[in-house]
Amino acid sequence: MSCSPTYEVFAVRYATRAERFRADNFIITDAHDVPMPIDFYIWVIRNQYRTIVVDTGFDHAEAERRGRKITRLPREGLALLGIDSHTVDDVIVSHLHYDHAGTLDDFPRAKFHIQDLEVNFATGRHMCEPTFRDFYSVNHVTRLIECVYQDRVVFHDGDEVIAPGIMVHHLGGHTMGMQCVSVETKRGKIVLAVDAAHFYENMEQPSPFPLVYSVADMLAGFHTMRAIAASPAHIIPGHDPLVLKRYPAPTKTLQGIVAQLDVPPHE
Repeated sequence: MSCSPTYEVFAVRYATRAERFRADNFIITDAHDVPMPIDFYIWVIRNQYRTIVVDTGFDHAEAERRGRKITRLPREGLALLGIDSHTVDDVIVSHLHYDHAGTLDDFPRAKFHIQDLEVNFATGRHMCEPTFRDFYSVNHVTRLIECVYQDRVVFHDGDEVIAPGIMVHHLGGHTMGMQCVSVETKRGKIVLAVDAAHFYENMEQPSPFPLVYSVADMLAGFHTMRAIAASPAHIIPGHDPLVLKRYPAPTKTLQGIVAQLDVPPHE
């Protein structure tokens, strides 16, 4: 049995996009191309000693540029849990895609934890290809680089401990530097897959999400996450509306907005 501290973990939905179909979400699709909406989340890991946020979403300007609609800004979602983004000391950035690395200025005290390979990817020759760069915002990337020069970025190379009971794990696949996060909880170790698996079905079929740097690495990442987590049911995908249906909200007023992941899912 682990003697690491345990944490509460929450998924906070800040946006959704209903105009998607199954063919948009899988490399291998069947003939039943029915609607399959996608949700946008950030995550909170906290106990009595620390609060760590995973990813920072995007803002209204980015939403307008990409034809998205924000339900609430990420900082507003955090406020629903009593968290002031201005007081957060550590933010894990899973990767630098536009929907995960915006609103950095809403975390003025934070150190940003990211993989070396992700920054290399987002600032190197691969961004000469529209296929890759269209899912990054140059404003987000350059803001992170400014934070490097302000001593506010912590680089990681592979699997590393962020705090007792919390680790990042480099997987690659979706992007070169994609990392997931494992967390010790009272129900066992859970893995926040983030975009290592957008939907439960990506892992279950398996059929990766079509936006991918390396299909081989993404498929290997599914196996890695299963080895890290207490069980396959302890892996939380990054964009699946089912997360809010499978896990309870911490209060009735947060139903449909926040899912508590450190408790067992609904039967």
